[in-house]
Amino acid sequence: MAIARSSQWTLLLAFGLAVSLYFGLGPLSPAATAQTPPTPGITPGRLLYREAGAAVYQALPTLPRENQYKSLSSGQVAEDNTLADRLVRYHLFVKDRPPQYRLDWKLTLADYLGANELIVEARYPGRESLTTNPLEGDRAAIAKLTRSEREALVQALVNHFDPNRQARLSESQGPAAPTTPSRPNQPRNLPGLPQPGSADLLK
Repeated sequence: MAIARSSQWTLLLAFGLAVSLYFGLGPLSPAATAQTPPTPGITPGRLLYREAGAAVYQALPTLPRENQYKSLSSGQVAEDNTLADRLVRYHLFVKDRPPQYRLDWKLTLADYLGANELIVEARYPGRESLTTNPLEGDRAAIAKLTRSEREALVQALVNHFDPNRQARLSESQGPAAPTTPSRPNQPRNLPGLPQPGSADLLK
């Protein structure tokens, strides 16, 4: 009897192993059945950050560009490495702050003004690709902005990273609403309404 039960268990285990291998699951083990952690997704802010600098300068053409620094690899002036671009990268990738809230952008500007968290020079965007670390120049440029200019900068950034922005753009650029078809023109030569005395004409 014991031999028969042992044979049954052996057959069941062999069948389970065959099924798992057939469906590509690998051996039945706790390690094989454990769930792997989900891959972290890319936030919309991280997808839009490359366009943010251009969008900011389109909204605020007088904002200092601070793009006079030379590229470490080519030795040429890196004109596309701007203050707005570095500010966005610092906000998103160094401080990991959400891009759709005004308060978070104000905290970032407060970092530049020395009123919030310390900006670590070794981690500042641009230090890895430019011959000169642009941190001091960027802090000086932000400090020269008036309060209203800083408010406008925050608003331009929030507008660019607004999650509903693309939906609104699609709606504004969508096809025009269909107009209600006009009623067909009524025939003009309709008989008039009977007038008093018209019956006498039939006599």
